[in-house]
Amino acid sequence: MAVKHKIAGGILAGVGYMLSPLSWWNDAFVNLPLALVFAWIVSLPCTASSREGVFNGAVVIGYWLTNVLGFVLMHKGAKAVVTKGKMSYSRRDFIKDIGISLAYTLLIVALIKWGVLKPVRDYFSGS
Repeated sequence: MAVKHKIAGGILAGVGYMLSPLSWWNDAFVNLPLALVFAWIVSLPCTASSREGVFNGAVVIGYWLTNVLGFVLMHKGAKAVVTKGKMSYSRRDFIKDIGISLAYTLLIVALIKWGVLKPVRDYFSGS
C-alpha cells in the first residue's frame, strides 16, 4: 500500500509541477495555452463590443486557476511521497501559492495590454 501511495503522490506532484510556474517552459507551453483556450471558449459567444473585456478577465482567471491548481497538486503529491499519514495543505502554503501566482499574473496582464494576447478572432480580423 505504501508503494502505491508514493507512486500516486509522485504522479500528482508531476502533474502539479506541469501546471505550476516553477520553470520557464511551464508557463509558455502549459499554463498560458490553457488560459488562452479557456478565455477563447468563454469569449467566443460574446458580441464584438464585450468580447475584449470578457477575454481579458477570462485569461487572468484561467491563468490563476492553472497556477494555483498546480501548486496545490504539487504540494499534496510531494507530501504523499514523503509522509505516511494524512496530507495537509496549510493556509500559509495557500497564501504563498497565491502570491507567486499574482506575480506571474501581472506579466500576463501586461502581455494583454501590449496586444500580444487577444481573442482568437482578433488574430485573424486584424484588429
